[in-house]
Amino acid sequence: MLREALTSIVKFHSYLQSRTDARVRDYPLMQSPVHMTTILLGYVAFSLYVGPRLMANRKPFHLNTAMIIYNVSMVLLNAYIVYEFMMSGWATTFTWRCDLIDLSTSPQTLRMIQVAWLFYFSKFIELLDTVFFVLRKKQGQITFLHVFHHSFMPWTWWWGVTLTPAGGMGSFHAMVNSTVHVIMYTYYALSAAGPRFQKYLWWKKYMTAIQLTQFILVSIHISQYYFMEKCDYQVPLWIHLIWMYGVLFFLLFSHFWVQAYIKGKRLPLTPEKSKQNGSTSEPFTVVANGKHLQNGNGHHYTNGKIFMGKVKEV
Repeated sequence: MLREALTSIVKFHSYLQSRTDARVRDYPLMQSPVHMTTILLGYVAFSLYVGPRLMANRKPFHLNTAMIIYNVSMVLLNAYIVYEFMMSGWATTFTWRCDLIDLSTSPQTLRMIQVAWLFYFSKFIELLDTVFFVLRKKQGQITFLHVFHHSFMPWTWWWGVTLTPAGGMGSFHAMVNSTVHVIMYTYYALSAAGPRFQKYLWWKKYMTAIQLTQFILVSIHISQYYFMEKCDYQVPLWIHLIWMYGVLFFLLFSHFWVQAYIKGKRLPLTPEKSKQNGSTSEPFTVVANGKHLQNGNGHHYTNGKIFMGKVKEV
């Protein structure tokens, strides 16, 4: 039984290697799903178990300078990704409707492949968001939504980049996501820069609205496929998965919006009460005593256990 299972795994691995697009085969982390899956499993373990326990009896690190450098770097990286997506098709040759997967080796196609891989690789860099939380003992920010989003996104994108690196209309959501991240990391850079910048951060509440808009745009764009008389997109599975992705994350972030701004469980702090904070995809969390944790601002837990963003005292 075990031998048959191992044989099946080896066969599937060989099949993936044979199906890997030759144009992206030599890029880092593209040879096998084992490497990226191992990294992401390690990320989840570190975020939820290993990291909090290593920091349990240690003082939090003060990483404001590192976070400023990191956030500014992410702004520049995502801006570059948006520009490359535009220049490699979305602002040049794409119709914004039924744009097919490009199988050629033209300079523009190779440019699209390069930026598609760069977008995928940037998701591994973004895992540092959580590392900063752990090192600064901000476990309250490590929610289910945060961990799921950071681990699910790069795992699914490996398959798309491996099999169809120049994905045509399937790459729209990557460009939109990078655009949103330019805005997000700009906010986080200003936030980490100190109290004197708090007066410029009045738009924190609208970060979730921007994220919701992202998922609406992605869902509307990809939904065109279902209403076209003819669209010979080569891998319809990608269309269905992107649509489900947009709807799933719209529901998750909508739930957050309801909890934060309608039910008032995660209301933002006023600028006068705000302190320096870090970076996260979830603007606010709340603990049992009703005190708010704003982007890394809150109490430290030195002997607690973490359960998906909630700390239980022992």
